[in-house]
Amino acid sequence: MSDVPRRAAQRTVKLASLPLGAAGRMAAGWGKRLTGQDADTVSADFSARTAEQLFAVLGQLKGGAMKFGQALSVFEAAVPDELAEPYRDALSRLQTTSQPMSESSVRRTLDEQLGSGWHERFAEFDESPTAAASIGQVHRAVWHDGREVAVKIQYPGADEALRSDLRQLMRFSRLFESMLPGAEVKPLLRELQDRMVEELDYRIEADNQRSFATAFEGDELVHVPRVVASSPKVMVTEWVSGTPFAEIIDNGTREQRDRAGQLLSEFHFSSPARVGLLHADPHPGNFQLLPDGRLTVIDFGAVARLPEGLPRTLGRMLRLALEDRAEELMELLRSDRFVQTDSELRAEDVQAYLGPFVDPARTETFHFTRSWLQRQADRVGDLRSPEFRTGRSLNLPPDYLLIHRVTLGATGILCQLDAEVAAREIISHWQPGFAD
Repeated sequence: MSDVPRRAAQRTVKLASLPLGAAGRMAAGWGKRLTGQDADTVSADFSARTAEQLFAVLGQLKGGAMKFGQALSVFEAAVPDELAEPYRDALSRLQTTSQPMSESSVRRTLDEQLGSGWHERFAEFDESPTAAASIGQVHRAVWHDGREVAVKIQYPGADEALRSDLRQLMRFSRLFESMLPGAEVKPLLRELQDRMVEELDYRIEADNQRSFATAFEGDELVHVPRVVASSPKVMVTEWVSGTPFAEIIDNGTREQRDRAGQLLSEFHFSSPARVGLLHADPHPGNFQLLPDGRLTVIDFGAVARLPEGLPRTLGRMLRLALEDRAEELMELLRSDRFVQTDSELRAEDVQAYLGPFVDPARTETFHFTRSWLQRQADRVGDLRSPEFRTGRSLNLPPDYLLIHRVTLGATGILCQLDAEVAAREIISHWQPGFAD
């Protein structure tokens, strides 16, 4: 594949093939059951085929659709095992793989971005990609000074594809408003659009990564590869070799799981204070555990800019929810636009909704498990539950969007890792407003 499908109509047809394909397989499944085939076998076959189609379509489209698929791969931890298993492998592959661009496209992009003499800047260059993601793929190479490097090259047409997907998303704003009547949907979607468009310029990502690398230089817990060179659609960074989180999730030891979870939590909570930025693309493909026990982090295209650090309001919310101070919590939520001023929500309902989410801060260490996350998902996702009605009436201010994305995504990873983490100590140390 040499480039990304760019035209909105072409991409819409491919996305539409997902529900249509599922409907066709469901009809075929009923036919098989009518002819006497076992219901469990038919159901397993349906799920497996749907998962494969999901992987194939999102992997081909890349752009915003691919990013959506990568986000889904984190949240499979919230789905009951008997339903999630067929999708787990297919979605996990979206974290690190997709269809590669042709070698001619690779060479043409390097010519355009690094100049026709780009070969002279490398001692070696492997034209077969080692990894692929939503808008670019990675090649292993050796820089002219002997350093092993990773060369990230943006897919031709990825910029148009991403903008097309985001335009489609904006068109659905009324649908989202009907689903979330208490939320400011359009400002939220605009914030999402602005932040995702930033990811198209690798010079911005390179500047973000330089800031993280400088802040964590010589750190005993976290390693960030240095940027070697950058242009709008090509970025060269130092190569890192560690154990990917996806591998630890699949078959890691108890020590690896707990270490990975502890370091991930520490990294996310400490970064705003240390860097003024929050890494905002939390999925297992962006994290590895190095042989020396440090966490290494890649992909800094999505960040939240927090020059004042994490908002004090979040720490205060955590503390009030933890101590069941419902009326004070409600007052704080109203003042910071998490609850609209004309909302009829009751303080005790908001406390019942948020209280279980602060479980990790209730004890010295907390065991993040799939079953715990599934209970939370069931609780707030049951259309008949009061928590579901409360959730629909809450608002997410746009300036909290990426923080919320990181919190949900990182929690999903911790539950996939099955990690025990000293979360309360990390929150107390790094989250303003919590220990005050």
